[in-house]
Amino acid sequence: MTATVSIDFISDVVCPWCALGATALEQAIENVAGEVSVELTYKPFELNPDMPAVGEKAVEHLMRKYGRTAEDVAAGKAMQIERGAAIGFKFDLEKRSHFYNTFDAHRLLMWALQEGRQVALKKILLRAYFTDGRNPSDRETLVGLAAEAGLDAAAAQEVLASGAFTKEVRELEEFYRKRGINSVPAMVLNGRHLVSGSQSVEYYEQMLRQMAKAPAEA
Repeated sequence: MTATVSIDFISDVVCPWCALGATALEQAIENVAGEVSVELTYKPFELNPDMPAVGEKAVEHLMRKYGRTAEDVAAGKAMQIERGAAIGFKFDLEKRSHFYNTFDAHRLLMWALQEGRQVALKKILLRAYFTDGRNPSDRETLVGLAAEAGLDAAAAQEVLASGAFTKEVRELEEFYRKRGINSVPAMVLNGRHLVSGSQSVEYYEQMLRQMAKAPAEA
C-alpha cells in the first residue's frame, strides 16, 4: 500500500528560491512515485506585501531591501541561474526587470486549489515571472495564465475583480507568520515537520520517504 505524505509549501511567486524548491520537489515527487503519494498544497506568503502596483526595479529593490551591492546582486543571480539549469528550471533574470505585488496571484492560486488546478497554475506563474519576465500583478496576464493552466478565463477574471479569497489569503499569511515562518520557501510535511529553504532533489526524496513512515498529525 502506498503511503501518503501531505505537504504545505509556503512560498511566493516572485521568490527565486521558491522556484528552485518547487522544481526540486516536483522531481522528488516523480522519483518516489509508486512508493509515496504526495498531497501538495501551495500556501501564500508575500515577500513584499506593501509593494505598489507599478512594482520596483529588481536590482534596486534587492540593494535597498537587503543592503547588497550591485556585485552581490549579480553573484546571486548567477548562482540562481546555475542552480536552476541543474534541475531544468530556466531563469532569465534580464527579463525579470521588477519585483511586483503578488496578492492577486495568491488569491488566484487559492481559487485554483478549489478547482483542482493549483499545482499547474503555480508552475506556470513561476515560469511566467522568472523565465518570461511577465508581471504577476497584472490581472490580464493572470487571466491568461489561468487559462493556460486549464482554468476558465471568465471565472478567473471574476475572481480577480470580485476580491474573492482575500480573507482566506490574509488569514493563512497571518497563520504562518504567527508560527515563526518569516522567510520562504518553507514546507510543512504531515502537519508537523518543517523544512526551511530550498533543498536538493535528493534531500526532498529522502524526506518524503522518511515522512511516509511517520503518522500524520493535524
